[in-house]
Amino acid sequence: MEEEGDIYEGVRAQFPLSFGKQSKSQTSLEAIHNATRRSNSNSKATNVNNDLPSLSSSSKEWLNSIRPSKNPTPPSSADPPPQVVDEEDDEDEDEMIGPPPPPPGSNLSGSDSEYESDHEEVGNRFRIPLSNEIVLKGHTKVVSAVAVDHTGSRVLSGSYDYTLRMYDFQGMNSRLQSFRQLEPFEGHQVRTISWSPTADRFLCVTGSAQAKIYDRDGLTLGEFVKGDMYIRDLKNTKGHISGLTCGEWHPKTKETILTSSEDGSLRIWDVNDFKTQKQVIKPKLARPGRVPVTTCAWDRDGKCIAGGIGDGSIQIWSIKPGWGSRPDVHIEKGHEEDITGLKFSSDGRILLSRSFDGSLKVWDLRKAKEALKVFEDLPNNYGQTNIAFSPDEQLFLTGTSLERESSTGGLLCFFDRVNLELVSKVGISPTCSVVQCSWHPKLNQIFATVGDKSQGGTHILYDPTLSERGALVCVARAPRKKSIDDFEAKPVIHNPHALPLFRDQPSRKRQREKILKDPMKSHKPELPMTGPGFGGRVGTTQGSLLTQYLLKQGGMIKETWMEEDPREAILKYADVAAKDPKFIAPAYAETQPEPVFAKSDSEDEEK
Repeated sequence: MEEEGDIYEGVRAQFPLSFGKQSKSQTSLEAIHNATRRSNSNSKATNVNNDLPSLSSSSKEWLNSIRPSKNPTPPSSADPPPQVVDEEDDEDEDEMIGPPPPPPGSNLSGSDSEYESDHEEVGNRFRIPLSNEIVLKGHTKVVSAVAVDHTGSRVLSGSYDYTLRMYDFQGMNSRLQSFRQLEPFEGHQVRTISWSPTADRFLCVTGSAQAKIYDRDGLTLGEFVKGDMYIRDLKNTKGHISGLTCGEWHPKTKETILTSSEDGSLRIWDVNDFKTQKQVIKPKLARPGRVPVTTCAWDRDGKCIAGGIGDGSIQIWSIKPGWGSRPDVHIEKGHEEDITGLKFSSDGRILLSRSFDGSLKVWDLRKAKEALKVFEDLPNNYGQTNIAFSPDEQLFLTGTSLERESSTGGLLCFFDRVNLELVSKVGISPTCSVVQCSWHPKLNQIFATVGDKSQGGTHILYDPTLSERGALVCVARAPRKKSIDDFEAKPVIHNPHALPLFRDQPSRKRQREKILKDPMKSHKPELPMTGPGFGGRVGTTQGSLLTQYLLKQGGMIKETWMEEDPREAILKYADVAAKDPKFIAPAYAETQPEPVFAKSDSEDEEK
C-alpha cells in the first residue's frame, strides 16, 4: 500500500496545483451586454409628427408577434408563409429581448405602424449603434469637450469643473475610471480638446488666453504665449489677449494648430515655436471694433478655415499663396445669435452650422447666399455644442439642451444628409443637456457629453453586433482584485508653524501624553505612604497607616492642637528662649549692646 501511495504522489506532482479544482463560472458576454442595454425611456427615438416610440430593428419579430391585426388580409402566393408563434415557447423565455410592451390604449396599427416600419427600414439602412450604453463619470459639472484619438484607444473629456480626464480603453475595466486627471489652467473651463493627426499629442483650449499642448500620457509640452493687451492692432501682438473660444489641430500637418478667441482674431500656430504665431486672421466686420470669434474649424484637407463671428456671420478663408484676412466666402447673416459649432463635409461642399438661436443650418458653399435647409426647435444653451458626421457621412447629428419646462431632457438628433430630414431623436439624459457628440469611424460608437451644474459624464452608445473594441473591451473586463501590494501610504506634510485654523490635529499619542501630565485632567490619585512618612506627609490618609487610625478611634492618641490657643502656645517658649538662646542670640552675644529703653514722661513729671 505504501508503494502504491508513493506512485500516486509522484503522478500528482506532474499536474499543476489547480488540477481537479472547480473553476469559477465566468459571466457570458451576452449577459454582460444585457446589463448595459438601454432602457425604453432612454433609448426610444421619438417621431417628428407624434410621440409614439420608434422601435429598433432588433425588435421586429417581437413587434410582429404582439401587433393586433384588425383587417387581416389573405397571404398572396408571392408572400412568404406567416410565422407561427408558440405560446409555450414564449412562456419559457425568462428574458425578453426588445423594449417592453407599449402602454394600453396606444394604437400600433394604421398610419402609426406604417411609420414605424418605415423607421425600422431607416434604422437598418443607417445602422446606428444605439442598443447599449455606458457612462464615463468623474466630472462634477457639465462635460463641455470630448476627443477620441484616431485609433480609438484613448478618450479625453473636459468639463466646466476646470479638469480634464483621460480614459484608456485598453487598461480600463468595468469600473470605467480615468487613469489621469489634469487641471490645465486654474479657474478656467475646458472648452475644446483636439488630437494631433499622429495621436501622440493633443491640444487643450480653456477660457484663458493661452492654449496648452500635452503628450499622449498627459505631460505638459508647452503653452503658447499671451499677447500684449495694450497694443490695439491685433496683428502686432504675439498671441491672444482674451479668453479662447475654440481650437483645432490641422487634419494633415502635425505642426499646425488653429485657435479662435474673444479678442476677435484667429491665429495659426506652429507647435515647435510657442513664442509667436505663424498667421493672424482678422475677420471682416461691418464696423471697426473687436467682435469675438466664437468657433473655428478646418476642412478635411486643411485648405480652408471657417470661423463663426459674434455678429452672426460665417467667414471662410482659403489657404493659398499670398492669402490674407479677406474672406473668400462671407455669409453676413448666417444666424441671429452666436455660432457654437461648424463642420465641413469630406468633399468640402457642405458646411453645417449650429447656433444659440436653436437652429442647425446646412450650407452649400457653391451657393452660400441662402441655406439649403434650416432645422429649428433645437435648444442650445452651451457655447460648445457641436455637429458631427457619421463615418459614411449619410447622417449628421447634434445635441440639444434641457429646457426649463421640457420633460424630454437632452436629446441626440440624427438627420439625413441626402433628404435633409430628421431621422430620429434619441433621449440621452432626462435631467441633463447634451453638449458635444462624436461618431468614431473605427469603433462605430457614438460619444455624447452631458451634464448640468452638479454632475457631468460622457455617454457611449454602442451595439455588440455593429461596434468594435472600445466600450466592448472595457465592459467585458472584470475589475482586478485588490492585492496586498496595492497599499499606498498617503504622504504626510508637517507644518508646525501653521495658523490655528489650518493646523492639523495632534496625534492621539501626544494628546494622551499631555493629558497624563496634567493632574486635573488625568485625575491622578495620591501616592500611597511608605513608612512613617513620605513626601512631607504623616498619616494624611486613613488607609495608609492602620495603627494610627486604630489608636485614634480608641482614644489612645489625643489631638490637642485644635483646642489650644495659638498665642499661648507660642509664648510658653518665651522664657526658654531668653534663658537658653540657640539660634540668633549666641552669634551676637559678645558684640550686642545692652538695650536702653526710653523712660516714660509720666514718671519724670511725678518726680
